Amino acid sequence: MMWNNWWGESANWGGMGWHMANWPGFGFGWGFVFMAIVIWSLVWKGLALWKSARKGQNVWFVVLLVANTAGILDILYLYVFSKKPKSVE
Repeated sequence: MMWNNWWGESANWGGMGWHMANWPGFGFGWGFVFMAIVIWSLVWKGLALWKSARKGQNVWFVVLLVANTAGILDILYLYVFSKKPKSVE
């Protein structure tokens, strides 16, 4: 085990250097998948946060801001939870 350089020129911990290309999500193919998920999530999160703020739903705003679910909770909020309840007359 070599500890010469933190950034990986001489480091060999378990056969894997600490280069960015060796980290999951930063290789050639996985980087595109990772960025697609980030963009997908940001678009839905932005729409959901905007709608919850406009409706004055502070609890939903905080939950949507803190929870990172790759857009799943955001989509559910937009299409299920933010609908106006039907009034019964």
